[in-house]
Amino acid sequence: MQDIADLYQAVILDHNRRPRNFEEMEHPDRVAVGDNPVCGDHYTVFLKMEGDRIEKATFHGAGCAISKASASVMTSMLKGKTLDEAKAIYQDFHRMVTTGEVSADNLSDLSAFAGVFQFPARIKCATLSWHAALNAAKGSEPEAVTTE
Repeated sequence: MQDIADLYQAVILDHNRRPRNFEEMEHPDRVAVGDNPVCGDHYTVFLKMEGDRIEKATFHGAGCAISKASASVMTSMLKGKTLDEAKAIYQDFHRMVTTGEVSADNLSDLSAFAGVFQFPARIKCATLSWHAALNAAKGSEPEAVTTE
């Protein structure tokens, strides 16, 4: 079990140190901000849409290792997905970070966040950029604030 925990930690650290899609997109179709004023996580998510499909997703900002790694994995996962597919991925992700349960369908880098449920205050860190991305994809709520 420790080997899996070490692997998960390595995935999170890698995405934190070398985040994928960490850039301000030029000419995005949609933009939304995720902000957690309690802990200081603040990210802007940029989307290039093709109909209801996310053609490209990037993010920029600052926060803890969990929030940055989650945004990095998220932007890679959402590329090419429709809004409904993105919502379904988020629902699986949210269930995983709140329960620790990893579904057989979700054996990707997202699995690295399964241990977040052990630290309830960190759930907001892991989900912040997801809220912003879904708001952007829906074309509503330009800011997602997590303080609860």
